[in-house]
Amino acid sequence: MLFSKKIEPIALDIGSTFIKLVQLKGTNKNYQLAKFGMVPLPPEVIVEGAVMDAGRVVESIKELLSAQKVSTKDVVISVSGSSVIIKRVAVADMTDEELAESIKWEAEQYIPFSIDDVNVDFQKLGPGATEGQADVLLVAVKKDKINDYLNLVKEAGLEPVVMDVDAFALANMYELNYDVEAGTTALLNIGASVMNINILKDGMSIFTRDITVGGNRYTEALQRDFGLTYEDAEKVKRGEEIEGADKEQIAGVMLTVTDDIVSETQRSFEFFKSTTGSEKVSRVLVSGGCARIGNFITTLSERLEIPVEVSNPFKNIKIDSKRFDAALIEESAPLCAVAVGLAIRRPGDR
Repeated sequence: MLFSKKIEPIALDIGSTFIKLVQLKGTNKNYQLAKFGMVPLPPEVIVEGAVMDAGRVVESIKELLSAQKVSTKDVVISVSGSSVIIKRVAVADMTDEELAESIKWEAEQYIPFSIDDVNVDFQKLGPGATEGQADVLLVAVKKDKINDYLNLVKEAGLEPVVMDVDAFALANMYELNYDVEAGTTALLNIGASVMNINILKDGMSIFTRDITVGGNRYTEALQRDFGLTYEDAEKVKRGEEIEGADKEQIAGVMLTVTDDIVSETQRSFEFFKSTTGSEKVSRVLVSGGCARIGNFITTLSERLEIPVEVSNPFKNIKIDSKRFDAALIEESAPLCAVAVGLAIRRPGDR
């Protein structure tokens, strides 16, 4: 999934409602924003991570590249959803070279797809709980999902140099912008149709999960209950007023959907605790469109009974106020966690 070149690539986070572009100049924790832009996608073009209309996506990528005057062809992209399997497993301790040769067969017992239908990668985390074993983070992604996304950027005239996973991009964003705290931190990226969860203990990923739930649930409920168009439902979701729509009734529908998404989050946290034996999550950082929905953060914090805050992926990035609109950056920040995490990646990283 990695290709080799020495460059400062652009990052594209291709979501269901927006494509986000970020380019960072610099290294380590001394980054400067070089390019930033977003372009909306029409509804149903990408559904739960599946590309339904490749032509429209390619057109939108080209539009974004043109608007941002992008000159480099090198791009970092990522995938998420049900086609991505991430598991922390114990294997016999061996060198990275030996593991690279045997990982396909090691992975077969953990992957619910045919091993021939997936690309497999791994990251050795350290010694396992039992002597003679190693702790390994195993990643498998269906080849057709990878090819769909590679073809999108290639058709837009770009050259993919890194293929990543959304959950890992979140961890990169967190490491760049936040002090790693003792305890357990959950990173939630709640987009239009998929929620990425990455739970870190002392800065190391110990649990990841993608759930097909997101902000589209608000849009669909508003369309169904009030007969709104997609565009008007999106406006209401963002807090705008629409003529003829009853505020109290809308607030009730919005709260019902918030409760559903929060309940899904609670179930994932309970599953995490039961399967890992880890202590309770002590802090939550939320990104994605749901982070901007009124009362969502407050409701999530109250129900989980732990501190919840909105991620700021630009927190430690130098931004030239003469080149970039500070208000736009601030408003867009919750949507850009994955894109910023991807923009840190360089070919050859692990």
